[in-house]
Amino acid sequence: MAATVKLPKFGLTMEEATISRWEVAVGEAVAQGQTIATIESEKVEIELPAPVAGIVAEHLVPVGETVPVGTAVAILVSSADELASYSPRGG
Repeated sequence: MAATVKLPKFGLTMEEATISRWEVAVGEAVAQGQTIATIESEKVEIELPAPVAGIVAEHLVPVGETVPVGTAVAILVSSADELASYSPRGG
């Protein structure tokens, strides 16, 4: 089953953040809690952990883009079979 990774609110005043870099490429497996991206908010870099173990199926936000808290930033799937049948949101 696919899991949506959303940009969490890391601080009381955090309203948005920028994806600085993706640490894991599409198609790579991740463990729960593993850093999948580095984000920047208010000049502070923060590691974004995977909420569940899986395989990165899609990056929904490109590097350099700023998005509000709660925005879906990536999709994780649970297996290689699910990845093979996954249809990206953009196409």
